[in-house]
Amino acid sequence: MDFELNDIQKSVQQTFKDFVDRRVMPQAAAIDENAEFPTELFKEVGDLGFFGMRYPESVGGTNMDILSYCLAVIELSRGSMSLAAACTMQSLMATYFLFRFGDEEVKKHFEAALKGEEIGAICMTEPNAGSDLFAIQTKVLVKDGHFLLSGQKTWVTSAPIANFFTVLAKTDNHEKLSIFFVPSNLKGVTVGKKINKLGACGSVTSEVAFDNVSLPKNYLLGEIGGGTNCLMEILAEIRIMTAALSIGVATAAFEDALKYAKERVQFGKPIGKFQAIQMKFADMEVQLQTAKHYVFYAAYLSDNNLPRHKESMIAKLYASECANSICDQASRVLASYGYATEYSLQRYLRDARFTLIGGGTSEILKNNIGRELGL
Repeated sequence: MDFELNDIQKSVQQTFKDFVDRRVMPQAAAIDENAEFPTELFKEVGDLGFFGMRYPESVGGTNMDILSYCLAVIELSRGSMSLAAACTMQSLMATYFLFRFGDEEVKKHFEAALKGEEIGAICMTEPNAGSDLFAIQTKVLVKDGHFLLSGQKTWVTSAPIANFFTVLAKTDNHEKLSIFFVPSNLKGVTVGKKINKLGACGSVTSEVAFDNVSLPKNYLLGEIGGGTNCLMEILAEIRIMTAALSIGVATAAFEDALKYAKERVQFGKPIGKFQAIQMKFADMEVQLQTAKHYVFYAAYLSDNNLPRHKESMIAKLYASECANSICDQASRVLASYGYATEYSLQRYLRDARFTLIGGGTSEILKNNIGRELGL
């Protein structure tokens, strides 16, 4: 494995770093405080080609490797978890199944989404189905050559402003999951109340209800009952991507705290000169660099089509836990200022909690890693 980034990867990293420093950082606090979807920045991310990074050039993408994608995700998350969460949803989960299975009609929505002209969302979680996806109760009846979709979804990222949904449901007499394309303007689709969250507040989230929504046959993405296998195709990438989100917010917290430790003077010298503070930074640096290298390793495995199921879980588990630890320690370096809303540390601390949930909770991942070990 080559630990040196190639020229393309360096260019991607620098492009998104410059964009975040110039456009995102100045607006990050307002995005969080207003809890509003960052429409203008979202479109600008689309203009940079982010939404098409994981798709072929033949469909409007740029066909980048997952390591390049992770480098972009890290920078976006360093600037704003709200923006990064919305953009990663658009670039992977919301659009992948349209790319894989969509016909000419559906592909038009996919192509518009790659440009940021349409916004997509994936509907998986239900009030009684989170980690246990097979507990999904949303049903689809096959009737007279079309489908009737009914059910309730919750925690749908970007739902209030979505143009279309990718919905996981069970068909009649079939316990396995199927995937459907559902435009948000169809009769029977209702976007429910907005869910107010602790962090990533600008990544708007809500419930979505489907009441006998009529879907033509071509809105079935893949085969009846094939949804679980399709989801497994990108599950490793989802986890690696969530790990990259973790690295981004941890980097932001670390950099802010380091700058503060060099400038804050107590007892006649910068607090960074005190051994207790130095030890905090040593611990944070070890966690951050170890997590980053393992995420890059998991991305390397994925890019080279090597087994990465267990490794993607380890990357997501370790990076998300490290991010929360680093944000906590960084906040302690700032002491009372880490508790003040005028400083960004309190936002990083809240945003980092998001990474513990997306891509699988730490508890579920530990169970799955145990099974991978034959336990």
